[in-house]
Amino acid sequence: MAIRILINLARFAVTFLVATIVVFLFMRLIPGDPAQIALGVNATPELLEQTREEFGTNRPLFVQYFEWVGGIFRGDFGTSYVTRTDISPLVTDRLQVSLILVLSAMVVALLIAIPLGTWAAVKHRNFSGVVIGVGSQLGVAIPGFLAGILLVMVFAVGLGWLPANGWTAPSENFGDFIRRLILPVVALASVQGAILTRYVRSAVLEVMSEDYLRTARAKGLSKSGALVKHGLRNAAIPVITVTGVQIAALIIGAVVIERVFVIPGLGSMLLDAVGNRDLLTVQSVVIVLVAITLILNLIVDLLYTIVDPRLRRSA
Repeated sequence: MAIRILINLARFAVTFLVATIVVFLFMRLIPGDPAQIALGVNATPELLEQTREEFGTNRPLFVQYFEWVGGIFRGDFGTSYVTRTDISPLVTDRLQVSLILVLSAMVVALLIAIPLGTWAAVKHRNFSGVVIGVGSQLGVAIPGFLAGILLVMVFAVGLGWLPANGWTAPSENFGDFIRRLILPVVALASVQGAILTRYVRSAVLEVMSEDYLRTARAKGLSKSGALVKHGLRNAAIPVITVTGVQIAALIIGAVVIERVFVIPGLGSMLLDAVGNRDLLTVQSVVIVLVAITLILNLIVDLLYTIVDPRLRRSA
């Protein structure tokens, strides 16, 4: 098992390194001189050259890359080309907001998907199982941003129960923090919950047809008892894999949801930086989002190793 954990960590390190190269080169392919963007069209050649020296964009590409990567490992993302402020404190503040949003949505999605998917599989020939199957199909078809807009129209504009947008830190006012978190989390979790419900249903249905479950029932266990004791652990293996994939989709969805609900997270920071053509900020936020995705997938891989006894024996 220790060897498998080391392999996963090595894979994470290599993937992150490759991602830094791809992101760096991709940003350099975007046309436009950062110094010209920062100073405007009336800047003198001398001032442009001075600004390029300040930004470091007049140096060879490999020097710029290693300076940027070295800064990442020191927690220094550099200075914004547009605002001339340090990017690192902004990323740290926005990262906390985005992590709260994404992790809360994933927890809610799993709390929805596991019981509903299991129930839909056990009752797949009953009315309730069919309703859950149809409901999850509808949930998959609705984009997260549309779900967010509908929630705002009903619960904020129509009923006035919850605020339509904005963000309050939990340390400032915990009650208001929860109230402002509910709608964006539900918007994100409803789509992911529908997707995961379908996978849980399929996984449990597959497990229910296995011989070892029939054997367990032949020994006197009830259908639900055999499923809980022997089936759910095996059904969890493909669900964990899908959860890892869906985390990436959830992070991408959070970028849009943050804009819909005016939440000051990394997604809003990224969209603002793209609008201002602040390439170094865009580059920094993208690599942070990639790192979050890789870390969460690493955690899922480790859980996969713990849950699946075959992997523990082979490691």
